[in-house]
Amino acid sequence: MESKKICVIGLGYIGLPTAALLANRGYRVHGVDVVQKVVDTINEGKVHIIEPGLDSFVQSAVQSGNLKAHVTPVESDVFMIAVPTPLAKDNKPDITYVISATEAIAPFIKEGDLIILESTSPVGTTEKVRDVLEASGIDTGKVHLAYCPERVLPGNTIIELVKNDRIVGGINPAAAQAGKEFYSTFVEGEILTTNARTAEMSKLTENAYRDTNIAFANELSILCDELEIDVWELIGLANHHPRVNILQPGSGVGGHCIAVDPWFIISSNEDQAGLMKTARQKNLYKTEWAIGKVKNAILQFKEQHSREPKVACMGLAFKPDIDDLRESPALYITSRLMEDGLQVIPVEPNIETYKDWPLQAYDSALREADIVVYLVNHKEFKALKPNGKQVIDFCGIR
Repeated sequence: MESKKICVIGLGYIGLPTAALLANRGYRVHGVDVVQKVVDTINEGKVHIIEPGLDSFVQSAVQSGNLKAHVTPVESDVFMIAVPTPLAKDNKPDITYVISATEAIAPFIKEGDLIILESTSPVGTTEKVRDVLEASGIDTGKVHLAYCPERVLPGNTIIELVKNDRIVGGINPAAAQAGKEFYSTFVEGEILTTNARTAEMSKLTENAYRDTNIAFANELSILCDELEIDVWELIGLANHHPRVNILQPGSGVGGHCIAVDPWFIISSNEDQAGLMKTARQKNLYKTEWAIGKVKNAILQFKEQHSREPKVACMGLAFKPDIDDLRESPALYITSRLMEDGLQVIPVEPNIETYKDWPLQAYDSALREADIVVYLVNHKEFKALKPNGKQVIDFCGIR
């Protein structure tokens, strides 16, 4: 298998680590991205995203000659689609990028090729990929089409691409088996096979489950705030029960998966997905609740000191120790406060610049601020001592 050529469509948080992993395993990998700057950066052996270990991983893959990036596909033996599947304004899944990627690779597909969709997708998307291929004149009975969702944790992607179990759902059993054989060449976890629809639903189910559990924790944190109870101490105590595992509350839920994927299920049958919809709404409410809590603190400060306080918003990413801002409640909270004309000091140690406003170093922000709002539990913040400052902690800094 290692002599085969792989074409990876989409060189983002999943596509690039996957392409580098395959290249370092001896495959000839042709990465494709529509952004020329991304292509140029990768071909220089550099990365455009922050992920521990990814920079050296990509550098070695490029230097070996096994990884090359381009803006268009080429003929290959395996095609992997890892493009975004965002939500439209009505919370309906948008698979435009998947369809466009399929149309782009169609002219290069030959008999016997393996086509794998890794993008998180609503149920039935793999079948739509099949329909696009057939509309392009491809006999899908002579190729292998499968769905294999990524299930890595940002910040630990390199390890989890290899160690995690994978689910391969084929359009037919032969496709599932072909996908399993391919993933077996670089995945150490168990590889489970099923049909495409079940594999699609499995990814959505995993993240809807976590979203629902986080909603419980976020609701608990709101109740504890009113009751003057430390919610993190409470959860720690409750989790000593052998059958209780409450997740950690925060300022909401972000990221490209948990904040998005439940809507893929909800949109398929809103009447029967009431619990998942309620959980989604609770987690969205927690972000609005956090904004209200900060604004109340600002008003109280103004009444006491007769001036506008400076508020340090500590963290913009959607989770600790990464640079990923997708669907980030911390970024949303900071943006809302700034839109209201408040004196906000935005802090994010994992990125150098942000397109909308300048960032400040966390140590100087701490000195300058009157109110310190911890939005993300970044490792840089844990040793800080905001003596004499008012602290609002939404993420359990310890």
